[in-house]
Amino acid sequence: MTTPTRRRTLRARLLDFIRDATSRLTAAWRILTGAQSRLLDALARIRPGRNAPALIRAAQTAFQQSIADFDRAATGFTERWAATDLPLAYREGALAMLDRADRPRRSWSWTTRHQNTVTALSAQCYSDLTGRLTEATRRARAFMRAAVDAARTRLSRFEVAAFDRNALRKQHPLDTVIYANNARHPVQAWAASALSWQAVTAANAGAVATAYEQLACTQVKVRDGHGCGWATHKDPDTADGTIRDIDDALAHPVAHAHCVREFLPHFDRPTRPLGAPA
Repeated sequence: MTTPTRRRTLRARLLDFIRDATSRLTAAWRILTGAQSRLLDALARIRPGRNAPALIRAAQTAFQQSIADFDRAATGFTERWAATDLPLAYREGALAMLDRADRPRRSWSWTTRHQNTVTALSAQCYSDLTGRLTEATRRARAFMRAAVDAARTRLSRFEVAAFDRNALRKQHPLDTVIYANNARHPVQAWAASALSWQAVTAANAGAVATAYEQLACTQVKVRDGHGCGWATHKDPDTADGTIRDIDDALAHPVAHAHCVREFLPHFDRPTRPLGAPA
């Protein structure tokens, strides 16, 4: 039988997977935040004189190169995440479902249904992350323009006063992600939340699809946090211990970021015969 210890190991493996991905994405983001500090420092050191325009251009060019470096690193992460990491999370969830049903792992394979499910999910996740990265690049360019304009204005007036780096950093915090409601969240917190959502969604989609494809289940049992709602955390339709149809489970693999939802096979209802057309 599958032991609770093994189930905890599977869950811990997924958490380690998310932590590693969060670390890699935030490392890419540090290219931007480090470049922001270097640009502010470089502009603050420039004094009025004939060399000032060239020094500003050099500082601006260096920052533009950092934007390109960030884009390359972040895009590389996103491509690997969508093409390799999420399918691994999906497979991990699928194998966990077989473990819970005490079925051999060798009975699982990348069927057409599994391939289609993970491809659609990966495409959506790729699009979501790419949108965030595009916004980060736009904000970085806006910061660069503001910082360079402020430096040129100061130098054109022959001012030697300290460059107000703090004000520019506050106006353009590149170490945050801005949500639709204008709330700002630290990059690491956003990355952990977004990647957790996507990885757990993939793992649970793999589990549910496997319950249908390999175990011939038409329903699954839900294991979730106490009081957690089905569609959202505050949904009065609580999830833990309930039995859900396969389509409903695929539509709601998680309810919120950092969701602990898991699915177990349910055999109490009539099932589609093994080997029957999907």
